[in-house]
Amino acid sequence: MPDTQLDMDHLSGALRRETVKKNVAAIHISGKLSLLQRKLSNVLLLNAYDALTSASTHTIDARTLAMMVGYNSNDFDTLRASLRALAETVAEWDMLDEQGRQEWGVSSLLSFAKLKSGVCEYAYSPALAQKLYDPKIYALINVQIQRNFSSGHGLALYENCYRFVRTGSTGWWPLDVFRKLMGVDGSDYYSSFKHLNAKIIKPAVAEVNKSSDILIEPEFQKKGRTVTDIRFLIKGNPQKAMFEIDDNDGVRNLRVYKTLRDRGVSDRLARQWIAEHGQEYVQQKLDYVSGQGDVKSTLGYLSAALRNDYQVPEVETPPEPSPEAVEAARQREVEKAQEDRAFADRAAERTERSRKLSVVEELVSRRNPTQRDADKQLFLAGLDNDLDREHFRKHGWRSGLNATAIFKFWQELEPDAFT
Repeated sequence: MPDTQLDMDHLSGALRRETVKKNVAAIHISGKLSLLQRKLSNVLLLNAYDALTSASTHTIDARTLAMMVGYNSNDFDTLRASLRALAETVAEWDMLDEQGRQEWGVSSLLSFAKLKSGVCEYAYSPALAQKLYDPKIYALINVQIQRNFSSGHGLALYENCYRFVRTGSTGWWPLDVFRKLMGVDGSDYYSSFKHLNAKIIKPAVAEVNKSSDILIEPEFQKKGRTVTDIRFLIKGNPQKAMFEIDDNDGVRNLRVYKTLRDRGVSDRLARQWIAEHGQEYVQQKLDYVSGQGDVKSTLGYLSAALRNDYQVPEVETPPEPSPEAVEAARQREVEKAQEDRAFADRAAERTERSRKLSVVEELVSRRNPTQRDADKQLFLAGLDNDLDREHFRKHGWRSGLNATAIFKFWQELEPDAFT
């Protein structure tokens, strides 16, 4: 078991990269795999890639593998069946070598796979390993993106189009080649273009455009009235690219961000305020607080100013107050003092929660990518309603809705973490 752990640690660099260098020929081999089997193939390749040609076998924790792919971590029957399918799937390639000579070859996708003591061990044939590792002819398959797909045909089309994103087009494929890439060759039903277009092409194109970082559009060639060839025009998906951008560096360069940090506001809270209110509004409240002289809690006062939209009052001579007005003002001051104390208590609670979330962030940073993925899946399994699960999927360990459960989860893993 110690040797297995060392091997898994050695491969963590590949897992951290989150992309698979996938040989073009290899992309063409698994059209008949199910969606989960195709994802499994990608994750296994990602895990093995750095040692693909130097190690004869590769290992990965079986539960982690199942969760990365989307299986129930205890569903070893499905995992075994999928590994069997990969071992029974034939890979075929037909390409030119460095001297321009034609090379044809065939191999099973996995030469063997076994599950023992909670570890999955597997191997590729030497010839296929060389093809998978060839840096000259590959597409980058993003394992994060593949999780968005719900159909094998959609993911197969994405894999076969992505490698052409720089050229803008796949080039023309005869329909029989396209059917093979989609895993529907040999089907009488899909020999009809009408059925192929309605059940395979249109749904797969829609899923690629919705779920991935590229946009594709099919074009058809005809001989007479019969469609004979298909190609896909490809460009980057600007909406997806927008969501992928981490703008933290841009926010951190703003003057208002730097002012907030100088006032003792945490990095995360400063970015949250700017994102929520806009930099001009935040700057207005900073100016307001600066005009109030010394205050006991700049952070609390600024938070209240943002929440309640405090404004600089207009200067005017007030009328002489009546006794009733004086008493009402005194009562308001008492109520305000009570509110301020309550606000201070809530601010202290938020500060403590922020401190604990920072501790969680530090704990997560110490985990390797395999452990992080397993931690997330284990935490999700403990949530008992869809709202909590969806909020955690969106915000991860920063999910305020699940803060109490998150602290309890990490307290159990690291009893002294928050002391």
